Amino acid sequence: MSTDPYLSVKALTKYIKKKFDADPHLRDVYVKGELSNVKIHTSGHIYFTLKDNAARLPAVMFAANARGVKFKPESGMTVLIRGDVTVYEASGQYQLYAQSMQSDGIGDYYLAFEQLKEKLGREGLFSAAHKKSFPRFPKKIAVVTAQTGAAVRDILITLNRRYPLAKVVLYPTLVQGTGAAPSIVKSIQSANQSDFDVMIVGRGGGSIEDLWAFNEESVARAIFGSRIPIISAIGHETDTTIADFVSDLRAATPTAAAELAVPSKTELLDRILSYRSGMYRTIANTVSKDKAALNRLTSSLPLAYPDRLYRPFIERVERATDSLQREIIQQLNRSKERRANLDSQLQSRIPLKRIKQSEMDVESLSRRLDQGMERSMRSSTQQLASAMRTLDALSPLKIMERGYSIPYKDEVVVKSIAQVEPGDRIAISMTDGTVNAKVESKIPTDKGES
Repeated sequence: MSTDPYLSVKALTKYIKKKFDADPHLRDVYVKGELSNVKIHTSGHIYFTLKDNAARLPAVMFAANARGVKFKPESGMTVLIRGDVTVYEASGQYQLYAQSMQSDGIGDYYLAFEQLKEKLGREGLFSAAHKKSFPRFPKKIAVVTAQTGAAVRDILITLNRRYPLAKVVLYPTLVQGTGAAPSIVKSIQSANQSDFDVMIVGRGGGSIEDLWAFNEESVARAIFGSRIPIISAIGHETDTTIADFVSDLRAATPTAAAELAVPSKTELLDRILSYRSGMYRTIANTVSKDKAALNRLTSSLPLAYPDRLYRPFIERVERATDSLQREIIQQLNRSKERRANLDSQLQSRIPLKRIKQSEMDVESLSRRLDQGMERSMRSSTQQLASAMRTLDALSPLKIMERGYSIPYKDEVVVKSIAQVEPGDRIAISMTDGTVNAKVESKIPTDKGES
């Protein structure tokens, strides 16, 4: 029985893979190198090449492990990777399967913070043009923070102490650990469904890991998309997060955020008292000035003899009254004259007189028309008789009565012998009838023969 010494490519590749997998030095290896050809798939997998000055190593990090990387891997970065080396059977090449990745030189959190800050800055999320203004006297305030802790206690106490007129609603929110970012986003979106005037988003101090939820892109975009102006109060004064850059106003502490959100009751009362004192002083000064002016007026000569004030006006009124009466009488007289003239003109234009005159004119015109028609009829009759006599004198019948006749050939009057030939039949019309004849010969007037 013979055996085939040749292996298939698949069998050889499987054998090599088993060797790789059995080697303990290729499991859980730590590799340092520069990222190249980084491709982040839509599924979340990261494909890249790890290289140094002398070699290149294909690598992949699956989505489950990639979610633990705080920064965005980019070509050119130097990273520290822990993973396994094995053979990818489909291509027959060995590659590194990364389980964790850290930036070499600066911390992962800081790198991720700077990357997101640069990205959102380019998009304009930090621009002052997008910052919303705050009402001076807010009626409703939303507080997005943990339900317990020093932060919420400081915010509520400060708001109540400074401005108890405002209604405060707490949205209990996870502010640390897994699920904190979605919880913050949900609370901001829920608050935007109500009619709040101001929103405070914050928490107490902590490490960068504790505050990391406020550096997530989803939280930054939720703050940017808020209809309600937001004050960020995250950590201590030295702590800075992405949320602080996107918010409309940043406070150093939660207590400071509450102080920025509302006016001080004490300051308002002091201002009101100051306004009231100033108003009293202004009114007192005005009254004092008006009293002095009144005293000066009452002691003046015109007010001591008031009749002298209106005496000239009485005289002017009397003169104006006399002038008005004269003008009225003149106007009445002119009106009477115009009325008399109008009556006279109206009498001359009474319709009955004009109608009678028109009837007389019509009667005269009728007589002239009848006479004209009669003369025209006599003239036309005479002209007609004369024309009839002339027509009768020129009538062919009259000529025929004197012995003349009219020959016809084919119903056409024969005016010349040139119109007929010997043998032609002609009709000769006379006064009392028609004679049919036959042409025997033609004799011209010069007695020649044809």
